[in-house]
Amino acid sequence: MKCIFFALISCTFSCAVKSQTAEDSIKATIQGLFTAMQQADGAGAVASFADSAVIQTIEKAKDGSIVVITDKVVDFGKRVSAAPKGALDERISFDVIKVDGPLAIAWTPYQFYYNGTFSHCGVNSFQLLRTAKGWKIQYIIDTRRKTGCR
Repeated sequence: MKCIFFALISCTFSCAVKSQTAEDSIKATIQGLFTAMQQADGAGAVASFADSAVIQTIEKAKDGSIVVITDKVVDFGKRVSAAPKGALDERISFDVIKVDGPLAIAWTPYQFYYNGTFSHCGVNSFQLLRTAKGWKIQYIIDTRRKTGCR
């Protein structure tokens, strides 16, 4: 009976450590994207994404309707490279991370500053894929607003 109890405790601890390691790696991938943005490192930003990644933003049009804008990762990387170093400052917090094998989600509220001035806030919803090169962002969609920021 003691052997079963200790085996169960060992497995529970081992699973928790593995999960924490995955969460840490996922956080590092996402933080790497925002560090690359701050450094105006377009290639570094692009390296955070999987080869077939999709970037989308939900915005409100002038007529009040909701639109989804899709961006190419390569174009995003070019804009990051063109920004002044230190201009792109996205400050995130990690609300939720869930992992199931090679798939993960992360929900990260954020506040975005451009050249030190508040621009907007919202939430990023990431889908990540564990690849041979580590966790990569497969899909990101975000919201953007000027009010109601936490």
